[in-house]
Amino acid sequence: MKKLLNTLFVTSQGAYLSKEGETVVVSIEREVKLRLPVHTLGGIVCFGNVACSPFLMGFCAENGVGLSFLTEQGRFLARVQGPVSGNVLLRRQQYRLADDQAFSAGMARMFLLGKIANSRTVLQRAMRDHGDKDHMDAERIGKAIQRLTSYLDTLEKDNDLDVVRGFEGDAAHIYFSVFDQLIVSQKDDFVFAERNRRPPLDNVNCLLSFIYTLLVHDIRSSLESVGLDPAVGFLHRDRPGRPGLALDIMEEFRPFLADRLALSLINLKQVQAKGFNKMDSGAVLMNDETRKTVLISYQERKKEEIYHPFIDEKVSVGMLFYVQALLLARYFRGDIDGYPPFIWK
Repeated sequence: MKKLLNTLFVTSQGAYLSKEGETVVVSIEREVKLRLPVHTLGGIVCFGNVACSPFLMGFCAENGVGLSFLTEQGRFLARVQGPVSGNVLLRRQQYRLADDQAFSAGMARMFLLGKIANSRTVLQRAMRDHGDKDHMDAERIGKAIQRLTSYLDTLEKDNDLDVVRGFEGDAAHIYFSVFDQLIVSQKDDFVFAERNRRPPLDNVNCLLSFIYTLLVHDIRSSLESVGLDPAVGFLHRDRPGRPGLALDIMEEFRPFLADRLALSLINLKQVQAKGFNKMDSGAVLMNDETRKTVLISYQERKKEEIYHPFIDEKVSVGMLFYVQALLLARYFRGDIDGYPPFIWK
């Protein structure tokens, strides 16, 4: 289980990854820069011009190490995957349940319950920590908290899937309408008006999109490790090339992990405006140094411990993805009565 904490991010352009015995070797211009035993890794993510030997690809597949290729700026390109792990009966059950609209609506409610509850907690903590500052509109944030609370009450009722998906869009709009208020330093350089992507059009959205990419990689690996198919979701319906189930579970972790990390990086001035470049197309890209800062901070955050209310014990943040994947698999098997989303207290 511990190996799921460790993801090797390779950002050095021109790097070459190869297999040497039971280790992964990273070389640049034929000079070895790093050696890591494969059993310590849960995944490898390559950014940009990074090459891998065919023997390493097969080695990673045999050892359950996810190998992903992204553009230099973090857009997903491809993934090398070995034989699917887990019981085929579990995946068949997942497919049957995903075809059931009523069950899918119930699952979507659970994922959104986690997302909205955690979004509300992010706002509540911001009010507690910075509510007395002049630049923070406490009244606006308070109203947003109230509206998110009303959506949590609404999710207690049975609604069809389209209605639930509508709730998700409304709640996200409410949350992001006050997100700029949570940025308490470098406000001139990190202005957030609305969520945009493909491409991100400002520094904050660029940062959020990059962290979301890292998050979905780790959640996808965790789902595969317990034998679930990350492509077949409930809130996010089937679409070629989209990891629907990974995106479903990511909803619980967006506010708690990704959004809070982005805010910390900005408010603590660990990232600065000079680390972002605006292209002629309007897209905003981060430079190599900023990308490395984000990757290091993300890995450090995953090492922190947190209390999981359902299993009633402390786990590292990086293990939360695996715990939720395992709980979902147990629910599909009928071992527990429902899927408990991760709710941050």
